[in-house]
Amino acid sequence: MAWLQKKPQVSDSIQFYSMGLNKTKLVVGLGNPGNEYNGTRHNIGFDAVTAFVASDSSFDPWMNKKDLKCSFTSARMGDTKVLVIKPTTFMNLSGEAVQAVMSFYKIAPEQTLVINDELDVDFGQIRLRNGGSSAGHNGLKSIIAHASENFGRCRIGIGPKTPNEIDSSDFVLQRFSDKEVVDLKNLYRETNSIISEFIYGNQLPTETRSFLV
Repeated sequence: MAWLQKKPQVSDSIQFYSMGLNKTKLVVGLGNPGNEYNGTRHNIGFDAVTAFVASDSSFDPWMNKKDLKCSFTSARMGDTKVLVIKPTTFMNLSGEAVQAVMSFYKIAPEQTLVINDELDVDFGQIRLRNGGSSAGHNGLKSIIAHASENFGRCRIGIGPKTPNEIDSSDFVLQRFSDKEVVDLKNLYRETNSIISEFIYGNQLPTETRSFLV
């Protein structure tokens, strides 16, 4: 009868392995809530995750999660549960939403990708890295303060600032130029690829990509 005792042990091992395959990843697009900010450079993080969700019909409709301070949607992609959020706080309070979602769903910083605008990077380039400083970005500052600095960053270039005399806070709240709007389709194609690589891969590469043709 001793051989009968082995089956539960094998079954338990398989069950544990299967559970290990299931993981959750969080994708955060940064921006400001409100129609007056739609289409502005500072909201390109919102627009990028909106385009990604729209490209995959498996995502649930966007929901307003007041307790988590964000707009929220989710889908299963392969063996990964993917959560996508847009904080409904203003940019400099983005960390409140990110911390709430990470805590509620028990998501590690390393399983989180944040997409934001970057004034110090030229339009047409996207810089990827894991961890690091905020580089002066208020949304990243808030996330680092509330959660951790060990998350992935997808920094979309919106520079250079023109004219140079304009205040940076005014420039980022402007809408993209007509020429830049034409290139946004290529931008979203590239960010869709980056988000997919993050979901199906282990870690973001540290690199700069160009989406202009």
